[in-house]
Amino acid sequence: MSTVSILPSDSIGKGFIPDEYIPEGKDEYYLRNTQNSRQEGRWRHLQHHEIEKLLQNGNFCDDWNEIFVTDQFDTDLVRNSEFFGLVRIGNIRNIILEHHELRVPAGITNSIIIACDIGDDTAIHDVRYLSHFIIGDCCILFNINEMHTTNHAKFGNGIIKEGETEDVRIWLNLINEAGSRRIMPFNGIITADAYLWAKYRDDTVLLEKLKDITQNSFDTRRGFYGTVGDQCVIRNSLVLKDVQIGSHCYIKGINKLKNLTINSSESEKTMIGEGVELVNGIIGFGCHIFYGCKAVRFVLGNNSTLKYGARLIHSFLGDNSTISCCEVLNNLIFPAHEQHHNNSFLIASLVMGQSNMAAGATIGSNHNSRANDNEIQAGRGFWPGLCTSVKHSCRFASYLLLAKADYPAELDIPLPFSLLGNNTAADQLEIMPAFWWMYNMYALARNSSKFEMRDKRKRKIQNIEFDYLAPDIAEELFNARRLLEVWTAKASLRSKGEPIDGTGDEELASTGRELLAGPSETINDLEVLGENMEKSNRKVVILKAYKAYHAYGDMLHYYAVRNLLEYLGTDQNLDYSSMREALTCNRIREWVNLGGQIVPEKDVNRIRSDIGLGILRDWDEIHGRYDILLEAYPLEKQKHSFATLCDLLGTDNPTKEQWISALERAVEIQEFVRDQVYISRKKDFDNPFRQATYRNAAEMKAAIGTIEDNEFVHQVREETEEFIKLAANAGSGN
Repeated sequence: MSTVSILPSDSIGKGFIPDEYIPEGKDEYYLRNTQNSRQEGRWRHLQHHEIEKLLQNGNFCDDWNEIFVTDQFDTDLVRNSEFFGLVRIGNIRNIILEHHELRVPAGITNSIIIACDIGDDTAIHDVRYLSHFIIGDCCILFNINEMHTTNHAKFGNGIIKEGETEDVRIWLNLINEAGSRRIMPFNGIITADAYLWAKYRDDTVLLEKLKDITQNSFDTRRGFYGTVGDQCVIRNSLVLKDVQIGSHCYIKGINKLKNLTINSSESEKTMIGEGVELVNGIIGFGCHIFYGCKAVRFVLGNNSTLKYGARLIHSFLGDNSTISCCEVLNNLIFPAHEQHHNNSFLIASLVMGQSNMAAGATIGSNHNSRANDNEIQAGRGFWPGLCTSVKHSCRFASYLLLAKADYPAELDIPLPFSLLGNNTAADQLEIMPAFWWMYNMYALARNSSKFEMRDKRKRKIQNIEFDYLAPDIAEELFNARRLLEVWTAKASLRSKGEPIDGTGDEELASTGRELLAGPSETINDLEVLGENMEKSNRKVVILKAYKAYHAYGDMLHYYAVRNLLEYLGTDQNLDYSSMREALTCNRIREWVNLGGQIVPEKDVNRIRSDIGLGILRDWDEIHGRYDILLEAYPLEKQKHSFATLCDLLGTDNPTKEQWISALERAVEIQEFVRDQVYISRKKDFDNPFRQATYRNAAEMKAAIGTIEDNEFVHQVREETEEFIKLAANAGSGN
């Protein structure tokens, strides 16, 4: 079989769509005409003198009758170019286009144009092969090797076209490299969709429906053209094939862009730069991709960044995320993920957002069998520290900080806000629950405002819960407290030499609760051991169990009262009695982090059921259901908060006196937060080793300021004053 085919000399620009895929009475341009809505009534044939002038300018065309222009067509601005097939050229005026100090005249020079529509006042210079594209107005295409579209282009969507077989469909193998959680990418997909599709693999009806919905969401006819939106700039680039590019996009110095949808707009400009190679992907609005990045089979959420040689393969990166330098394979990553270092590695993972990967972190890189790697699942706020190595399979609660270590075995850590350490000297795993709350309050409290500040999206289709205290994490706290109760009771029995077997968890939890409610001295000497957290025979030691237990309680109390104060603030006529009547309910215990949006599990199950039954028929309707749940979420959270407070107080019907007492305790906790924010940040300024790099205190102050200059410290102080006022008002009502 020949590698290179020999075709007739008049075949360039002809036969774009094979005859068998052209409907009766149509031609190969019928879809192009629907794509270019501005074509009616503005085109005319070239006049004889214009053709002569174009020939004098060194231009060539195999059939000048197929060149159409507008009445504002300056032949002097078209030079040394070749035209094939039906070409329509918009207004060309004697003007200059400027972008980032690159100034070029409008017009077409030194280019080959094949079956394209070209917008008004566009500059096309040294484009050596431009085929089957619709170019917008005021675009600059400068020094491009190859830019063309095939008749079966899918622009990154995981669909198949007429006449294609299933084996050409593009899938993303998320979370598991073996492909057992694969999904079909599509323009408009958000992390909630990806999670729904990848997670519930036992729901075969759901999987088939999602496949059908996605396939039916796009036109499967052959013959759609690539598009370049208005005011795009593409310069000094090699190959662009089968791409749709939104308006105001800036592309420079790329190696290859193939089978992509690149979303961009005037308010959310996407930029793609030097040495980049992107294949089979969807790129969100306002994304930045620069400096040698490679991405294959991927989705990039809105307002996200790839840079400095990052490699993103078979992965979904959620909104507001940044990845640079590192390697990321087979992952579903929820919004607000940060990974900046060249020697970090993330594979086959579900990372649920607001996460940060330190240098040297290798998450899921170590094989522990002859089979493919399995999976890592990490809750919100996952932070593996410097030079951390974690094997598959592992599961981590929210806001887990991994200390530098090579963790030798699989892990299942259900204690949120913990510090995890591998004590090789004592050959034991050590966990300090509630570490963030006790010792790193500045970072924890700053978390919510930091991510909200960084959320530059104009189109907030993906709904994100940024608060570190939300219903999903509150339930983790309840579970963690119960585990500490059971483990503390067992520790007490071991210390007395009494048997543990035969004692039920309810009895153990009750005993542990009594011990933890007493003085700390009764607990501090106990060796509290965790269970079922490491696949090994060595000890798992819980550090500062007493202090952590009470910290978890304070976090739940703070979560509950803060949300109830927000509820009372919605209406000045509300008082405690009316709030109690409106919010009393059973506590919802199962919540799902649906791509960053927190949803009761029952509602996720209803979505799955309604998709399976055909009630939700397309992605717009599914996204509409997410929006309905978002509208209901504030009240759901406030009901959950009231139920949380009831459980903490041990009653279904708290009295007004109990409410006032709860407010007073919440004020104390808010003041603790304020003070710990200051103290945990002040440590950095008091550190003598940090001071050592400065000649004197004046130089240090000039370079980094003082703790009193810190904006977030001031913000928390102001929030505390406001909290105290709200609590006072809430306590003074009926």
